Amino acid sequence: MTQAISNYMGATGIGVSDLKRSMDFYMNVFGLKKIWKLKLPQMHEIILNFEGEQKASVVLMHYVDGSNPNYKNNPVKLVFYVTDPKACIEKIRGEGLEIVREATPVPELRNAVVGLAKDPDGYLLEILQSAAPL
Repeated sequence: MTQAISNYMGATGIGVSDLKRSMDFYMNVFGLKKIWKLKLPQMHEIILNFEGEQKASVVLMHYVDGSNPNYKNNPVKLVFYVTDPKACIEKIRGEGLEIVREATPVPELRNAVVGLAKDPDGYLLEILQSAAPL
């Protein structure tokens, strides 16, 4: 008997100006782990994921083909669920990066704690309180 494979989104790729800086940022702030590094003719990629998780990777992409893409302040939002949004915001502040909204309860979201910040290339990060286990 074979089990049906469910549909899911495997990763979101973002262009970054400095692969090492971005990798260090996502590993230090969110605890992501490097699971794969790939060198293609047009770009170098680092794939990050939460330990033991096989879905929802972040792919950091740095183009090396001379195409000169715009890496800064693109209209992209990455959403992370974390156990302590306020501590996460403080880690980002410690990196010297922009805090768009402090991690505070949002009445429209049943008082879920939500903060907004930017990564090293200006990508918007939405940081939400993860749900308590049932």
